[in-house]
Amino acid sequence: MSDLSPEEQWRVEHARMHAKHRGHEAMHAEMVLILIATLVVAQLLLVQWKQRHPRSYNMVTLFQMWVVPLYFTVKLHWWRFLVIWIFFSAVTAFVTFRATRKPLVQTTPRLVYKWFLLIYKISYATGIVGYMAVMFTLFGLNLLFKIKPEDAMDFGISLLFYGLYYGVLERDFAEMCADYMASTIGFYSESGMPTKHLSDSVCAVCGQQIFVDVNEEGIIENTYRLSCNHVFHEFCIRGWCIVGKKQTCPYCKEKVDLKRMFSNPWERPHVMYGQLLDWLRYLVAWQPVIIGLVQGISYILGLE
Repeated sequence: MSDLSPEEQWRVEHARMHAKHRGHEAMHAEMVLILIATLVVAQLLLVQWKQRHPRSYNMVTLFQMWVVPLYFTVKLHWWRFLVIWIFFSAVTAFVTFRATRKPLVQTTPRLVYKWFLLIYKISYATGIVGYMAVMFTLFGLNLLFKIKPEDAMDFGISLLFYGLYYGVLERDFAEMCADYMASTIGFYSESGMPTKHLSDSVCAVCGQQIFVDVNEEGIIENTYRLSCNHVFHEFCIRGWCIVGKKQTCPYCKEKVDLKRMFSNPWERPHVMYGQLLDWLRYLVAWQPVIIGLVQGISYILGLE
């Protein structure tokens, strides 16, 4: 083998592989059928679980989103990702702790939405830069900067992964915190009627006054009126819809018209980006579990 050229060595290895797997066509077909059947059954079970018990489904999915990449990070020695993961987890744990306390401190909703909105914007920008780096590499524009294609592609894929992963994770944590805070304030109930009557001068998201008199504590800022005529702080209702993944009024649960809320065309991509992150949650959280089930079934049946 040492006397052969690299191309001849590749051909010899290719022939050996074909000889090793000759006659295994039926086995490979059976493995493909097992994979397809497992995917279909798993998808049906996940959909039923999400519809019947959404709270437990969201909690388990969030836990998997948070832990599964950590396993591969430690196994593959991705220390940079581990450092960022630890920092994100520490700050998010503190923010989540504040959001789940009763009674709720008045400044907590703003702290929660600011933190998760910051992570959302950073992940959005990181994902865009990563996507552009990948596209530039595919079109050969990296050569203008004298960057090797493999280095440029690794850089782009890494940024894309960071942006999408933390974008998904922060939205799940934000949704959980939004539910806890709104339920604690009392103007929102996940199921059933609110426990408090909403005044026209109170924001149902943060529970603070919308219009503040002289020498009175509160936050003066722009307001936004939904189609149901309920008024909120503009920052709060945008955080509720985009960061907290809620598309209904926090008080009466009437559906929010996101197109009217985000009339600026530069803001509409945020809605599409949020939908993309929701789809990727399944890919990151449940796909490794399904692949593990397929491998376990193949091992039990003696399939190579």
